Amino acid sequence: MEKSLTEGNSLKQILYFAFPLLLGNLFQQLYNLADSVIVGKTLGIDALASVGASSSLNFLILGFCMGLCGGFAIPVAQTFGAKEYSLMRRYVVNASVLAAGISIAIAVVTALFCRQILILIRTPENILDGAYLYLVIIFIGIPFTVLYNLAAGILRSLGDSKSPFLFLVISTVINVIGDLVCILVFGMGVEGAAISTIVAQAISGICCVLYMKKRFAILKLERQEEKLSSHRMKILLGMGVPMGLQFSITAIGSVILQSAVNTLGSTVVAAFTAGMKVKQFTMSPYDALSNTSATFCGQNLGARKIDRIYKGVWQMIVIGVIYSLLAGAAMIIWGDWMVGIFVDAGEAEVISYAYKYIRCLAWFYYLLAILGILRSGVQGLGHSGSAMFAGLTEMIARTVMGLFVIPVYGFTAACFTDQTAWIAATIYITVDFFIIMKKERKKREDVITEA
Repeated sequence: MEKSLTEGNSLKQILYFAFPLLLGNLFQQLYNLADSVIVGKTLGIDALASVGASSSLNFLILGFCMGLCGGFAIPVAQTFGAKEYSLMRRYVVNASVLAAGISIAIAVVTALFCRQILILIRTPENILDGAYLYLVIIFIGIPFTVLYNLAAGILRSLGDSKSPFLFLVISTVINVIGDLVCILVFGMGVEGAAISTIVAQAISGICCVLYMKKRFAILKLERQEEKLSSHRMKILLGMGVPMGLQFSITAIGSVILQSAVNTLGSTVVAAFTAGMKVKQFTMSPYDALSNTSATFCGQNLGARKIDRIYKGVWQMIVIGVIYSLLAGAAMIIWGDWMVGIFVDAGEAEVISYAYKYIRCLAWFYYLLAILGILRSGVQGLGHSGSAMFAGLTEMIARTVMGLFVIPVYGFTAACFTDQTAWIAATIYITVDFFIIMKKERKKREDVITEA
């Protein structure tokens, strides 16, 4: 059922809301873990590199879709917090239509130009066909990815973070079983892992939609609420597109970074892929706190509780920094073992490169915690453009490193590219958050004065 985050103990509600998101993110990473472990262990290093060489491009497109859905959910959270339920349902209708149309268009375009883009980012010839086969199947399944992310975003906007997690658990199990069946039983290559991922994503999305219809009476539409509105679509696009572009702009920097890494050979690409998998898994708590921040700030802005926003954001940052210190220490101490999950023990060179990469990341993780919480908080406050500019800052930093520094200093420079981007974006978003909050406080004081 729906739950308001505008009342009660803020820390308790944040932890209660974030914990299912954390579990969900961990299981989401199992999608990627299952693909990488099974592919790396059974199909070899070139197959693992094929999946890895497409990862940044994958994030470029899917990141836009996820950001778009997250942006569409913001007006839902704000109107729910303001208890304007009829308007909230109208936003849900318009968001659903927009998401369906946009996802189909993206799937068609990206599938058509997938190979050309992989060539453009200098994917090594020996892994090009595998990377294309994996990625084109993922792109064809984009409507299913959007279906889940929009449905899950709406549920989270209503304060329900448990249901999306439960459906994700089911689909993760299906994905792991599907990987094993497709690759080990039917003898498929990387395409088997991609097909399994898309099928699992479709199941989780359909389950979310059916659950919403059955259990959330607050979403039951009146006839007049089913009408589409260009005004509301404009508001949704104003929230969703900048948020999607923020992901994509960040990913463009990652694509340039991937392109630079690709020139270092398939061994380094495989090492970078294994290191990225460890990074993505350990980042799951940041994603949980970020999603919590967006919903918490959105609902409380709708309720005009500015002081509560300040308090909650600070509490989330403290939680994130504490986790960063623990995760960083674990990566430094046990990083080689973590990498060994994805790569056979005999691949000593790959393991050495990957361990170096995650060890360098570990010292800067606390910046990622602050960046994610503040950026998502700004999005929840309705300032998607500011979050997009933070993404632009990251992109510029990664682009400079990828074009000018990595060609000179090689893999060592690649190991410090993310950190450079985090520093630049964190400085910007921290200043911007306090400026936005100052404006929102003034708006509230003006309303009180007029009253």
